[in-house]
Amino acid sequence: MKEYPVLGNKDTRSGFGDALYELGQQNEDVVALCADLTGSLKMNAFKDAFPDRFFQVGIAEANMMGMAAGLTIGGKIPFTGTFANFSTSRVYDQVRQSIAYSEKNVKICASHAGLTLGEDGATHQVLEDVGMMKMLPHMVVINPCDYNQTKAATLAIADYEGPVYLRFGRPKVPIFIPEDMPFEIGKGIKLVEGKDVTIVATGHLVWKALEAAKELEVKGISAEVINIHTIKPLDEEIILESVMKTKCIVTAEEHQIAGGLGESVSSLLCRTIPTPQEFVAVNDMFGESGTPDQLMEKYGLGIKDVVVATEAVLKRK
Repeated sequence: MKEYPVLGNKDTRSGFGDALYELGQQNEDVVALCADLTGSLKMNAFKDAFPDRFFQVGIAEANMMGMAAGLTIGGKIPFTGTFANFSTSRVYDQVRQSIAYSEKNVKICASHAGLTLGEDGATHQVLEDVGMMKMLPHMVVINPCDYNQTKAATLAIADYEGPVYLRFGRPKVPIFIPEDMPFEIGKGIKLVEGKDVTIVATGHLVWKALEAAKELEVKGISAEVINIHTIKPLDEEIILESVMKTKCIVTAEEHQIAGGLGESVSSLLCRTIPTPQEFVAVNDMFGESGTPDQLMEKYGLGIKDVVVATEAVLKRK
């Protein structure tokens, strides 16, 4: 099994902040808007270097989305920054009407997604955002797995013409994606070759899927691990190619079962190759306060949960 050494530990939001600063140096059309969370979104470097291209809108997220849509008319490439809950639930009407419907070139960059927001609790731990955003026509949905991939994704979406939802997180997590690994919107990455089961993961669950694959290998189970960083458009080819070989699949994500990656994969499979599938996701529940590790374990998003799901789906082949 191919090994991915840990290159350090860093939060994915820092990958966004570092890439945004680089983009500011490369392209004068890149502008940034923030809803009173500059430090939390790691946007300080951009703000300090390019004050004329940074707009602090305050706690007025809906207004921020309208401003971003307007800036695209003048040829600017706006990156909005706030928590994932405030980037979706609070502003869904503005995103739908002003950005998605008219295909505005806005990059909606959302930090503190999922349970790993931790102690801030259920009101901030959005677990429905991927579903909300992927249902919008024209919207691209990206959920990278570590610092390096978040940085690469941020750079890539600047070159993409159209609305994008970029989701990332708060806690420090292992860096394991090589810095020079190419990032292509809509193209998954096969991290590990396997023959017995396909594990498709996104975001923070990619590392857990790799760790689960190691445990499964000890048990004599060969798992193929695929990183689906782009949930929409979904890389159907890489998934179908894998399940044609393994005949079963596990999906893993820090999101509700309803509306997430697993649902997209299930829809694909029922239309093409009906395949046994198990889901590692939050099962129709809100979160609560706790450390990220405590919450991931309680809500069934740990390494052992991926292992258990894999063993269950293998019995259904």
